[in-house]
Amino acid sequence: MKNKPFFLYGAWIVSLTATLGSLYFSEIRKFIPCELCWYQRIMMYPLVLILGIATFQGDFRVKKYVLPMAAIGGFISLMHYLEQKVPGFSGIKPCVTGVPCSGQYINWLGFITIPFLALIAFILIIICMCMIKGEKE
Repeated sequence: MKNKPFFLYGAWIVSLTATLGSLYFSEIRKFIPCELCWYQRIMMYPLVLILGIATFQGDFRVKKYVLPMAAIGGFISLMHYLEQKVPGFSGIKPCVTGVPCSGQYINWLGFITIPFLALIAFILIIICMCMIKGEKE
């Protein structure tokens, strides 16, 4: 498939953008990350290195490492977003110290929050990895 490098490169760009975005919110805008935000970062930050190395090495087998991390990060982002937006989810795992996980630093268009942006990034990475077919290279 001719587009395989495009999808690998695309996944790396998404992970890099998400990482830089989270650093912008915390370091420049001074938004203090909540506990669930840290778990999402734990899943996203290594993807920048893993996908970056794979992109420049042309290693398409990286999807077996990236997919589980992106799926776990996406699940955490979804749970975080539901905690912010759905009243019934707010008490599942309350943050006991620091910033509450139900807090919303941004709320663009009434539904775009930081966990929503992270969820979109994880979904895009998963889609890019799924577009890389299982050929051994």
